[in-house]
Amino acid sequence: MTPAPTSEHELMARARALAGLTLGELAAQEGFALPADARREKGWTGQLIERALGADAGNRAQPDFTALGIELKTLPLDRLGRPRESTYVCRAPSSPAAGLRWKQSPVWHKLRRVLWLPIEAAHETPLPTRRLGWAFLWSPSDAEDHLLGEDWEELHTLLCLGRRDEISAHLGTLLQLRPKGADAQETAPGYDGDGRASRLPPLGFYLRARFTRQLLAQSNP
Repeated sequence: MTPAPTSEHELMARARALAGLTLGELAAQEGFALPADARREKGWTGQLIERALGADAGNRAQPDFTALGIELKTLPLDRLGRPRESTYVCRAPSSPAAGLRWKQSPVWHKLRRVLWLPIEAAHETPLPTRRLGWAFLWSPSDAEDHLLGEDWEELHTLLCLGRRDEISAHLGTLLQLRPKGADAQETAPGYDGDGRASRLPPLGFYLRARFTRQLLAQSNP
């Protein structure tokens, strides 16, 4: 098991040493078995890279590299080098706290410093031959932080008011709320629009693909 990095410099050196490796090569180095079911590729890829880089947060609600306050996000790219999908940030609370502010939120803590690692992920490319790209570090600019905060405030307010039926993936400029569960049957305890205890489908915060496309372009001037 790779020990946790002790500095940003050490983490970036590790991440950039992965550039050009295939997932199959990295899995062999780490003694990590390739998944038999391709539907597990997303979770498997993240676990493999976390292991290789020494992420130590596990399942705790903290950035992946706890001592550095850095979150790891893989960025699957299509055959044209564009982000293939929106990027999951974290689950939305089933019982949100009224009065919580943007910079107190788990979303802000996850996004204040992010290590992005692009990965080839075209559907036609077999999982073992997909190559890792050039990692880059990102923190939101003042303008990006403002837009993210506005999105979060709007979505968080709707959750607090129990107005989940008004939430759709169309809300939010950079950040959106979408269903997040292992399958369509998964539910979590929460409250309906009348304030009654109920079991509801879990939701997750995601960064829009058009935003991560901009971040990728900015990382390669």
